[in-house]
Amino acid sequence: MQFRWIGILAFLLLAPLGAIAQSLNLEDIWLSGKYSSQGVRGFSAMNDGESYVQIDADKERNLLEINRYSIKEGTRIETLVSNAELTDSDGSRLNIRNFIFSDDESMVMFLTDIQSIYRHSYSAKFHVLDRKSGKVYHSEKGVRYATFSPDGKKVAYVDANNLFILDLATEQTTQVTNDGKNNAIINGAVDWVYEEEFSMSRGFEWSNDGAYIAYYRFDESGVKEFSMDIYGRLYPDQEVWKYPKAGEANSVVHVYTYSLANNKSVQCATGDNDDIYLPRIKWTDKANTLSIQRLNRLQNHWEILFADAASGKTEVVYEEKNAAYIDITDNLDFNKGSFIFSSERSGYNHLYQYDYAKKSLKAITKGNWDVDAYYGFDQKKGLVFCSAADETAIERNLYAVNIKNGKMAKLNTQSGWNTASFTKGFNYFLHNYSNATTPSTYTLRKADGKQVRVLEENFMLKEALKAANLGSIEFNTLTTDSGVTLNYSMIKPADFDTNKKYPVLMYVYGGPGSQTVKNQWQGSYYLWFNYLTQNGYIVVSVDNRGTGARGEAFKKSTYLELGKYEIEDQIAAAQTLGRLSYVDETRMGIWGWSFGGYMASLGISKGAETFRCAVAVAPVTNWRYYDNIYTERFMRTPQENGVSYDANSPINHVDKVKGHYLIVHGTADDNVHFQNTVEMLDAMIQRNVKFDSEFYPNKNHGIGGGVTRLHLFNRISSFLFTNL
Repeated sequence: MQFRWIGILAFLLLAPLGAIAQSLNLEDIWLSGKYSSQGVRGFSAMNDGESYVQIDADKERNLLEINRYSIKEGTRIETLVSNAELTDSDGSRLNIRNFIFSDDESMVMFLTDIQSIYRHSYSAKFHVLDRKSGKVYHSEKGVRYATFSPDGKKVAYVDANNLFILDLATEQTTQVTNDGKNNAIINGAVDWVYEEEFSMSRGFEWSNDGAYIAYYRFDESGVKEFSMDIYGRLYPDQEVWKYPKAGEANSVVHVYTYSLANNKSVQCATGDNDDIYLPRIKWTDKANTLSIQRLNRLQNHWEILFADAASGKTEVVYEEKNAAYIDITDNLDFNKGSFIFSSERSGYNHLYQYDYAKKSLKAITKGNWDVDAYYGFDQKKGLVFCSAADETAIERNLYAVNIKNGKMAKLNTQSGWNTASFTKGFNYFLHNYSNATTPSTYTLRKADGKQVRVLEENFMLKEALKAANLGSIEFNTLTTDSGVTLNYSMIKPADFDTNKKYPVLMYVYGGPGSQTVKNQWQGSYYLWFNYLTQNGYIVVSVDNRGTGARGEAFKKSTYLELGKYEIEDQIAAAQTLGRLSYVDETRMGIWGWSFGGYMASLGISKGAETFRCAVAVAPVTNWRYYDNIYTERFMRTPQENGVSYDANSPINHVDKVKGHYLIVHGTADDNVHFQNTVEMLDAMIQRNVKFDSEFYPNKNHGIGGGVTRLHLFNRISSFLFTNL
């Protein structure tokens, strides 16, 4: 057993001298908002690069204002919009909390009556204010993805699976498509699985000059349907949608360009094989040229196509192949005959510039570490902005990289989790900093990292935490008996005693590219973990093989055998930690949500000799039940790799269960279907294996709303107190 400290990453929060320490309670963590973190709501940088707008509430006058502020001075310059002067179509005061400016900032769009559909999708009424004339246009009903044209004179949106364009001056609407049909044809939006696994929802893009709109058409008529009951009335409603499970048929997807000049759509040529993915479209810097990303079904051959908007003809401009899989991101930025993108081609995720005229490739960043996020390219100064896990996998640093020589200037001074959002022109950025014990502080900074001023430092929350009797959190590494080195975090009680033996709860997610071991503020989870330490537990999290920020080989080592090495690492880590003098190795527990629920289920079955109890929330219990884009990316199809699907399904290991198992699921989970839990419990019943269960009617994958989270964590906590 070996341990190695990472730098100085050991933190201890103590109440100030003379303060009275208070114990945490679940109501304050999950319901009252006592420990809620504040962000910077409505922050939006303006075109001048020197000012920004944000929403301010005037409680005395009971109104909301969108005010413009100087970045440099922090002073209010003007009030752009007040809802005292804006009314909805029914005469009520307009809610202006959700606003979008047109590119030239002459128009402002407000979204109201927002209705969530799935993870990213929504419908909403839209209201457009012409700032010069004061005229307001109101949509008659909720539609999807209302989006300004580049000149702000038109709005495109999706309604009833068809694409429409509204001319704001004439208030005339043009219907671009006519064949939209529920659970059959989608125009201008994407299907469920694209939304979930490619993190997208709007399926159309205005060209840079507004002459064209590129849009997706999904034919999902051949995709099998999934259904679930929604309770609350005598005869439950039933939701039915197309959900392609592993190995099953996908939507047939095509991309079209629509010309506003001649009111015609042209299909872009993407090949004769329809069993592929087209996960991104984006207009290039080349006139009337659309980029289309094409990915084969195995997701190991990625191409960038350029399509002529007028004819639909395409050519392959760039491609990559990988022995395992290629992740799709939004890191594609076109500028002056080239584009910047991210790739793991070197074995680590880095940024590259490809000159498509010269057909030459250049690495912008290099090293045995991963770039985490791409923020943009300042062409005038030749600087690329990004964040990286360069010093340690558990932290993020911000950098300005000289695109010519690769020299990197670090923009943050504090160790922890640093993210940025840059203003237009790249003169300033909004900096979000936190660490494991410190909630977010938001500051405005110059492009070189120098602080201009603080926007939000969560002072009230930080004061509340001082009196909360929190324990210590430390970051370390352990090496398992098989020689694998893993990062982990450990939270100990504030009154930790080396002479005592403590039960340990391990928190796991463990999925491909994920991380739970991060020097970042974890909010309610972190506080709940401290609640457990105040009740005599140690809480540990370990990032197993397959997790992110440690290079491609570590992340993709689980390819084709999802679950096998991940649970081996969690079991080995628990056994290693169990040898510590202050750990009671007979009282080890594991819990997780979603992929983590899958891991917890494997822990109580495959790891029955190690884990005394497990809590699995919304778990996948057999990858055959999950969607094909995610599952096949890591496992290929059940037809090709069925042995691994079954070997690593906890359903097939329930006869090994010895300890206590709590399984939790929402009955309206559109993502990880309730079917997973039903099949797991049926297998346990058939083998006479005991279990505990908790179901949440009409709750989705997040299991939230009202007092639901309080109820959930009361249930989990009580289960742990009884069985661990």
